[in-house]
Amino acid sequence: MNSDHANPSRESAPTASSSRRGILARLRIRKKLLVLHTFFSLSMTLILLIALRPALMRVVAQAEAEDASHLLDFVLAGSMVESLDGEEVMIEIGGQRVRRGIDPRAFANDLVDDVRANPERARAISGRQNPGVALAWTERDGRGELWIAESTLQEARKEVLWVYGYTIVALLIVYALVAAALEMFILPKHVYQPIASLLRADHALREGDVSAEFVPEQDMPADELGEIMRSRNESIRTIRQHESALADALGRIEHVATDLRRKNHLLETARRNLADADRLVSLGMMAAGIAHELNTPLAVAKGLTEKLEKNPEKGLSPTEAALLRRVVGRIERLSEGLLDFARVRPPNHETIVLREVVDDALTLTRLDRGHPGVEVVNQVAQHITLEGDADRLVQVMVNLIRNAMDATSSTSRGGLVLIEARQVDREGQGWVLLTVTDDGPGIDPEILGHLFEPFVSKRLDDRGTGLGLAVSEGIVREHNGTILASNRPDTTGAVFEIMLPLSSAIELPPS
Repeated sequence: MNSDHANPSRESAPTASSSRRGILARLRIRKKLLVLHTFFSLSMTLILLIALRPALMRVVAQAEAEDASHLLDFVLAGSMVESLDGEEVMIEIGGQRVRRGIDPRAFANDLVDDVRANPERARAISGRQNPGVALAWTERDGRGELWIAESTLQEARKEVLWVYGYTIVALLIVYALVAAALEMFILPKHVYQPIASLLRADHALREGDVSAEFVPEQDMPADELGEIMRSRNESIRTIRQHESALADALGRIEHVATDLRRKNHLLETARRNLADADRLVSLGMMAAGIAHELNTPLAVAKGLTEKLEKNPEKGLSPTEAALLRRVVGRIERLSEGLLDFARVRPPNHETIVLREVVDDALTLTRLDRGHPGVEVVNQVAQHITLEGDADRLVQVMVNLIRNAMDATSSTSRGGLVLIEARQVDREGQGWVLLTVTDDGPGIDPEILGHLFEPFVSKRLDDRGTGLGLAVSEGIVREHNGTILASNRPDTTGAVFEIMLPLSSAIELPPS
């Protein structure tokens, strides 16, 4: 019988179970059975030696005791007793002997008493080690005598030992035949081959061979081992179904992720478009202010030009030339500020002075907001600097200052817009807290929670688009900052708080 049936993958590495303690834990099943067979044979032989041999020897001893009893009865019943003289007589016949005049104290009292109570009758005493013995009591001339007969059946003992040996050999032969039948006909078909099929299927499962990962139905016995194989096949089918469902779910997730990336790109594009739209609206509103601002310097420049045209030889006086330079410089500053605000640049990461950003925003705001009764005060210290994009932060400040001026101008009295900034430390990191405070009527509580959403405004007319705060919130978020709006708790008015890190890279929007 080939033992490879139970070992189809000898080249494979030993499993974790081979590291367990014990000799049997490291053996294959066939070798375990051989060890168990041998151990069982030796154990059975030892049991027979311990249990069977004493029983057989007891039978022989009982036969010897009966033989000694018959011998003693024969001696006492004949005329031989009368012819024997002397205190102690011993008769030997082959392996048997009879003695008289034995000291009764050599035996137990109850035994001697029983013999005295039944004279002229032998009593057999059997034992496992000693030969068979029989006792008898006789009375002669008023004196009691104890007789003893001993018998040893040597041939019987030899025959019993032969029977004992034959019995052990026969049992061992029967067990060997049973073990051989198991090894050749029963175990290979019902144990070794199913286990080999199970190991081949497991090897195919580890190697990823889907076609051979299941145990064939014809290799499954109709016992507990077959139930284990069927349960294993069913578990693998369930796992494959789960893997298929998981693959489908991952495919759907990937599809959704791709769709989300596309939608996120569209949202970022829309957000940039909102910022551009807000910038264009602001430019449109500033155009009217620029036209008004340019009327006076253009009128001065026109008068001086007409003077030069009428009297070219006289020219202009130093005072007039200086006035013309101031007028032209004013026009240049207005146009440069407008172009800087209108120009769309990529995000720029640089060190900026916060007060200069606020001043630029105030200059641009005054072009389209003619509120003579509103005072705007810039109290930002000159030494406060941070890293960011100055153009984008100017757009944020323009929107906040414009909203504050509109809110304060809606009251009958004059108003005040106060811009402040200070450095704070939060969790070991430096921040700049910039606040824009007005004394207007405050923010309607109904829209306070949605203030930074697009098109959230109480008046969408020529002076409001509903985009400014949404755009400002996006720019502040690009700078890793936050913007909050609230009403003043002590009096009327609103407060916008911008928290910006002193040093933080700008988050570039995806292209």
